[in-house]
Amino acid sequence: MINKIINPQGIYFSLKCTFVKKTIVRYFIEIAYNGTSYCGWQRQPNALSVQQVLEEAMSVFLRTPITVFAAGRTDAGVHAKQLFAHFDFPELENISETLYRINALLPSDISVASISRVKEDAHARFNATARSYEYHIQLSKNPFTTTLAHQIHKKPDLQLMNKAASMLLGRQDFQCFSRSNTEVNTFFCDITIAHWELQANTLLFSITADRFLRNMVRAIVGTLLDVGFEKTSLEELSSIINSKDRSNAGSSAPARGLYLTKVSYPQDVFIS
Repeated sequence: MINKIINPQGIYFSLKCTFVKKTIVRYFIEIAYNGTSYCGWQRQPNALSVQQVLEEAMSVFLRTPITVFAAGRTDAGVHAKQLFAHFDFPELENISETLYRINALLPSDISVASISRVKEDAHARFNATARSYEYHIQLSKNPFTTTLAHQIHKKPDLQLMNKAASMLLGRQDFQCFSRSNTEVNTFFCDITIAHWELQANTLLFSITADRFLRNMVRAIVGTLLDVGFEKTSLEELSSIINSKDRSNAGSSAPARGLYLTKVSYPQDVFIS
């Protein structure tokens, strides 16, 4: 491109302008949030989502519209200790400064822990190899965890619940724990960890799988609580799984006790 410029003496001269096309880089952004005030991760037309708030903050700082694609989506009221999403942008000069500025623009219930450069075809959802959740249950009234844990006032049989949890291990069809009318190609998931433990006055359920169906963890927790309170036997749990019918499983545990805690990736996705 050639522009005519007038110098102080009024003499025209030509200046050749060269526009350099910036290389687009893909990044993973690591997020944590308290989901109490949000309709969930995914943007909704008439409600505030975590995705909307994050994208707006990033767009303000980076001065261009930013769209992020997450490893998964949490429902309304569900929390995340770790969720990854990817976005594309020219190479960031100072990632530490970017982290500080984006966090300054975010509300107190959402934070960004890291931004990492990844391979150009890396995908936060499709490259994830495992996801882990925790479910927190308080065994007595606690005014400080009313939005962060489910509260019950009678202790269930932990040994029974762990026997039931062990029946979930392995690759199985878990349609009985899936929200109705969910459009997926398969209801099979491979669960590698499922167990309960008592920590002081808190019952903690941990579960890890290659993938999860919508509402799956909360449906599992509600069903295992039925086992712990001897409303459902281990034999009946086996029948529930084999039935592939959501109406046979227990009620979903409240969203406030559920946390996405970890998303795992192959190390070669990241560029050191």
